[in-house]
Amino acid sequence: MAGSNQGIIDPPIDNLLDRVSSKYELVIFASKRARQINDYYSDLHEGNLFDNVGPLVDSSVEDKPLTIALHEINEDKLRIRHAE
Repeated sequence: MAGSNQGIIDPPIDNLLDRVSSKYELVIFASKRARQINDYYSDLHEGNLFDNVGPLVDSSVEDKPLTIALHEINEDKLRIRHAE
């Protein structure tokens, strides 16, 4: 993953869509997680380490938060919890 810059090609979109009920759910799920990762890096820069969870997969500095989030979803590191 590190340094690959494959975007949506890696992981394949079909693999990602198998893990959610719709493409819209995938977009919302990945964007919320990407925001958490972005907040984590901002907090890390400020010295606040315990407010957000960092990447759950191997990543490099060049990897964008959305790419990291998609890899986490593809590797089943995250699960969608539907509100009841």
